[in-house]
Amino acid sequence: MCNSSQFFDALKQGNSELVDDILQQNPEYINLKDQRGSTPLILATYFNFPDVLDVLLKHGANVNNTDAAGNTALMGVAFKGNIDVAKKLIYNGADLNPKNSIGFTALIFAASFNQVEMTKFLVDNGAKKNLVDAKGMTAKDYALSKGFKEIVNLVS
Repeated sequence: MCNSSQFFDALKQGNSELVDDILQQNPEYINLKDQRGSTPLILATYFNFPDVLDVLLKHGANVNNTDAAGNTALMGVAFKGNIDVAKKLIYNGADLNPKNSIGFTALIFAASFNQVEMTKFLVDNGAKKNLVDAKGMTAKDYALSKGFKEIVNLVS
């Protein structure tokens, strides 16, 4: 038997085999949150461990769970521009349009960090361009404010 801190250590080390073994013995860990409120799936995507991500999806991880700030795994990969992970999340049911605690969406993250390919991918897959954050700003507003012309064109 394994405790949850050992599980989170295995996640953070990218040890997909150990994560799989632990989940077979402790299936309740699949959507557990760590001290910071991150789920296993959010951690695997944040640290870019695709093998761990595959194990978590196999075990039924909820792709729309949020961390303590209301961020989803898709939001985390959007600002980093990791399209392969975004594809896996979306194809496994990730919602494109939820907002975190300050109203950011995955599209706003991608636009704010000048992630051109990610922005295009999100828009092509149905991300809503007109959603506003807590300040009343859209993805386009952030792109305009930072001079990201290619992003502006994608979200206009």
